[in-house]
Amino acid sequence: MVIFGWRTTIEQLRMLTLVCGHCHHQSAHNLFRRYTKPTIFFIPLFTISSRYGLQCTFCGVSYDISKMHAHQLVG
Repeated sequence: MVIFGWRTTIEQLRMLTLVCGHCHHQSAHNLFRRYTKPTIFFIPLFTISSRYGLQCTFCGVSYDISKMHAHQLVG
């Protein structure tokens, strides 16, 4: 019997002070990378999906951004 599954991990890259496009407050935003890996016997193998996003700490809204935009924000 083979045990397989998926593991999604969220990695915080940086905290930035930006103006939120949803609530229009200047607040801290969490820049994160979310990636998914298949697992066999609970051992992660390789990344099959990777996305970047920003989350406003004031209102909680979260939205995806492009990889290029994330790298520009990290600077």
